[in-house]
Amino acid sequence: MSDADHGDEHRDVVRRGLRVVWTGIRAEPRVFALSVLGSALYGAGTAGAGWVLGLVTEAVLTPAFAAGRVGAGEIAKASGALLGVAVVTSVGVVVRRAAAGITMYRLQASYRRRITRQYLRLPLAWHHRHPAGQLLSTANADVEATWQVFAPLPMSLGVLVMLAVGTAAMLAADPVLAAVGMLVLPALTAANAVYQRSVSPLVARAQALRGEVSSVAHESFDGTLVVKTLGREDAETERFARAARSLRDANVAVGRTRGVFDPLIEALPVLGTLAVLAIGAARVAAGDARTADVVQVAYVLSLLAFPVRALGWVLGELPRSVVGWERMAVVLDARGELSTGPETLPGSRAGTRSGPAALAVEDAGYAHTGEDGEPVPVLHDVALDVAPGRTVAVVGPTGSGKSTLAGMLVRLVDPATGRVLLDGVDVRRLRVGEVPGAAALVPQSTFVFDDTVRGNVTLGADVDDDAVRRALRRARADRFVAALPDGLDTRVGERGASLSGGQRQRIALARALVRSPRLLVLDDATSAVDPRVEAQILRGLRAGSGTTVLVIANRLATIGLADEVVYLDGGTVAARGTHDELLVTSPGYRDLVTAYARDAKARERSGGPAGQKPAGTAPPGGTEDVA
Repeated sequence: MSDADHGDEHRDVVRRGLRVVWTGIRAEPRVFALSVLGSALYGAGTAGAGWVLGLVTEAVLTPAFAAGRVGAGEIAKASGALLGVAVVTSVGVVVRRAAAGITMYRLQASYRRRITRQYLRLPLAWHHRHPAGQLLSTANADVEATWQVFAPLPMSLGVLVMLAVGTAAMLAADPVLAAVGMLVLPALTAANAVYQRSVSPLVARAQALRGEVSSVAHESFDGTLVVKTLGREDAETERFARAARSLRDANVAVGRTRGVFDPLIEALPVLGTLAVLAIGAARVAAGDARTADVVQVAYVLSLLAFPVRALGWVLGELPRSVVGWERMAVVLDARGELSTGPETLPGSRAGTRSGPAALAVEDAGYAHTGEDGEPVPVLHDVALDVAPGRTVAVVGPTGSGKSTLAGMLVRLVDPATGRVLLDGVDVRRLRVGEVPGAAALVPQSTFVFDDTVRGNVTLGADVDDDAVRRALRRARADRFVAALPDGLDTRVGERGASLSGGQRQRIALARALVRSPRLLVLDDATSAVDPRVEAQILRGLRAGSGTTVLVIANRLATIGLADEVVYLDGGTVAARGTHDELLVTSPGYRDLVTAYARDAKARERSGGPAGQKPAGTAPPGGTEDVA
């Protein structure tokens, strides 16, 4: 890239950075203005100190050297003047730092909330396209990087007052010495410009690599079980090490650049001060200047390097702000969130009715977005209806769209075509909160928080312990919970590490049941539970009669408990009826559900081991205890 290209890129980064800064100023105008006022007070006080020092030199020190003594009154006046300047400067520092910190932390907190709300609004399809580690990095590191510029920004704006006051003080003291000292400022400005142009792309790359490191780390930790069981610890460690080394090298490159320029930028004011002292001494000797003027100009010049450096700090933060802002914008500008119904909608009954819900799906279709951006059809022309209080099993081969359908019923995703109706109302027209208030989904891959059993069942809802115990009893989790060291108050560890797979699934089922859902969707939610316990759970749900149940099932025992079976194949409903009816009328269904029996007979005839359970009938590592 040519120097011209580098220059254009740097100017573009500065422009984009200033737009980010303006966005922050508009969000917190009053506190930011207070921080700039405090900085201006500091700048005026600091620059005024040079003027006061010149007065003290002229009125106190010079006569004292001449007379050989200093009176108490002169000392008091000099001390009072210097103390006054110190108080003004200190007040400015306190106000500036406090208000700047408040501005920065308010912006960070505000945008963390906005990012989090957006994450919760966006559908699962969007989350599937973005690694969790990257999302965590955006909500943390990128938010901090975006608004970190507000730490030095008030200082850089306020000390412009210092620059103006100091320049005026130098010119008033001695225009010749002021001209000598002012030669330093263009040199400082040029050095800062070259520095910013060199460091900006390096800082931007380092910020981007922070997100990559976070993403790799999260993926490695989240996949600990896979990594350990397949012996990939060394390979995964090396993968993280490569990302960490890239970030290290990027940070070292930033530090190396700063190491080159910092001594130069620090040296220029010192050289300027030395030049002022040398020329000032000659002018004093020639009678063209006073000692007080030389002291004042030299002192003020040493201060004026600070405003230029402060502006450099801001320019140094702008690339990080731009990268952080653009990564946040990917989330904040994302589209595809589920539409919400109006505040008042005639006929909206899902959140107010009692008793089991009526469910209907009318010609629904859905497609995922592939890696190439093209739609990948999952469901098409799906039509089914479930009468209130009925239990329906959805059966189909892998990839037939069962889990997508389950998510559509509770509105994790909206159909691209067709409708999902709850009590006769399109779920897209229901008010926010009505669908989760009426329907609950228990997925196969359950998530358990690092909390107590009670906390995992209630999730903060105002539910008494009697209701929690009833839900645990219906989920057949009451016996093992009672056997835990502290019962409901037992902490289950991160992701429920102290529980078995079947126990976690039953806790998740109790979490849904405690909310008394009118529609309960079980996406193979008891796959890790002993078949006898699963049968008890499903019989209990049917006996309750207050819930419509749709269960995605693989086990014959589970399917046999349903009132009706829906056979899903190729992304659409291929057949429906009772289990016995479909065994006769649907060859595909019959082949699917009897595959294990036929395979077992084949193994018997060949002399192989018979009686093994098919995949999905027991959790890894063994069968769940009935308790």
